[in-house]
Amino acid sequence: MARPTEGSPTVFLVLRRMRAPLIVLILIFAISVFGLTLIPGRDDGGNPVHMGFFDAFYFMSYTATTIGYGEIPHPFTGAQRLWVTATIYLTVIGWAYAIGALLATLRDRAFREALAHRRFTRTVRRLREPFLLVVGYGQTGQLLGRALDALGRRLVVVDATPEHVDTLDIDPYYADIPGLVANGANPHTLGIAGLEHPACEGVVALTDDDEVNLTVAMTAALVRPGLPVLARTVSPAIEHRMRAFGSPTVINPFDRYGDHLRLALHAPSAYLLQSWLIGGEDAPMPEPGRPPRSGRWVISGYGRFGQKLAEDLRTEGIDVTVIDPRPDEAPGLTFIEGDASEPSVLAEADLAGAAGFVAGTDNDATNLSLVAAARKANPSLFVGARQNRPATAPLFAAMEIDWLLVPSEMAAREIYARLSTPLLWRFLQEMPGRGDEWAAETLDRMRAHCGMRLGALWKVTLTAKETPGLEPWLAGGARLGDLLRNPRDRDVHLDAVPLMLVRDGETVLGPAEDTTLAAGDQLLLVGRSGARRALLETLTNRVVAEYVLAGRTVPSGWVWQRVTGRTPSSPETPVRSSDDT
Repeated sequence: MARPTEGSPTVFLVLRRMRAPLIVLILIFAISVFGLTLIPGRDDGGNPVHMGFFDAFYFMSYTATTIGYGEIPHPFTGAQRLWVTATIYLTVIGWAYAIGALLATLRDRAFREALAHRRFTRTVRRLREPFLLVVGYGQTGQLLGRALDALGRRLVVVDATPEHVDTLDIDPYYADIPGLVANGANPHTLGIAGLEHPACEGVVALTDDDEVNLTVAMTAALVRPGLPVLARTVSPAIEHRMRAFGSPTVINPFDRYGDHLRLALHAPSAYLLQSWLIGGEDAPMPEPGRPPRSGRWVISGYGRFGQKLAEDLRTEGIDVTVIDPRPDEAPGLTFIEGDASEPSVLAEADLAGAAGFVAGTDNDATNLSLVAAARKANPSLFVGARQNRPATAPLFAAMEIDWLLVPSEMAAREIYARLSTPLLWRFLQEMPGRGDEWAAETLDRMRAHCGMRLGALWKVTLTAKETPGLEPWLAGGARLGDLLRNPRDRDVHLDAVPLMLVRDGETVLGPAEDTTLAAGDQLLLVGRSGARRALLETLTNRVVAEYVLAGRTVPSGWVWQRVTGRTPSSPETPVRSSDDT
């Protein structure tokens, strides 16, 4: 992509808007100077004398700028003073015109956009640390941006709505986030925003227009092959077209809602564990709530959301009744044609004999009224609903809906889980396979070590570079349980829970404490921030690791090590743990 000249748009815009005022000022100045050279004055002897061009220019310069040193080189005659009086007023008019035109230019939308464009371009070019290019900064982008900023991740934002970009200056971010008001579907815009920048580590497409997100994913795949791309869409057709360009990560909140519902139907503890882990650090543990029940479900609205949800429920062998003004026939579904807000149509759905009801239209007022009517018809009904606009959030919260879909929040949580800790998403994909009982046990362990709020999630890679303190022990076989001892008192277990171990591409969920560690292993852990700092001390300090893993106290100073004869273990001769002797 061609890189534009940095300052030219702003300079040319100012020159174009100020062309007429500058010409007026130059003409006034030229006429004033020329007139002074033509009008004769008198010297000290009373002889006629004409002012030179330099003296006239000098006089008009300090007069036009209101400095006023005095008359040179001789006192003016009446004719000269009359001419100067006229030129002073003429100059004031010229300056007023020029200043007014300049202020109008500064207030002009095109000028301010050009200035912001120049500032944005310079800021992006100067970035040296890795950053994510976020296209679309609506509700989903803002939720994701705040979460990633808390982790210290740098962002560059592009959005077509000025109000969205303005929030970057209002929200209390830790780092300055450059934002540009522009159409993200324009490849030239993506180039300016840093798509080709060597520090760009990924692209996230979060606009409300699936076609724009498709264009962003396509441009990134063609311009930067191999660059990670995450895109949001609610259209299966668009998702298929996205996957034709590389291998982007596609987030469909409608699809994920159905997946979560299916998980909650047969594994409520696994669903609770998943919801807690993707909530972010310090997220409260979700309330168990009322689990969904098997039986006949009624869905109001058969758009993209209704179609996907009906498909997921049918996969679980659940009978589904769909209410829609324009129903499409589909095998295995019972359709009722009409508006669900009409009592006669809702009565035909027989909610009294249903197990669940989902208000899934694209109108929040309609969904709220449907939820109220459904509960009136069957107070024990499990109720789900779709919230489309952020402004209606208090109303949905007051309704205490059993299963609420907020597409922006669900997409933000899914993307955060993938970006914050890459191993977390792999864990969430494989965790349901361990069964609901295992998930319940993991929840109990997390509650014991983290309390009722989620602690930090982090990854540890056991290599000589990242964990130099463990170098002698990885060859000799350190145990996971020994690694999770407190450096201050090794009899105390750290407040950390190992969720997954990855070795040679194979995963072990919930590894036991007697698991022997090896070089190259990757660990996913969750725990309190203090436990993370303590573990880091063990991993990086060989003296601390000697105490934690072997129960052997070694002086930290080289002199005392030589005096006492107690030195840290070498890679060739690792010391066995005191628990093994």
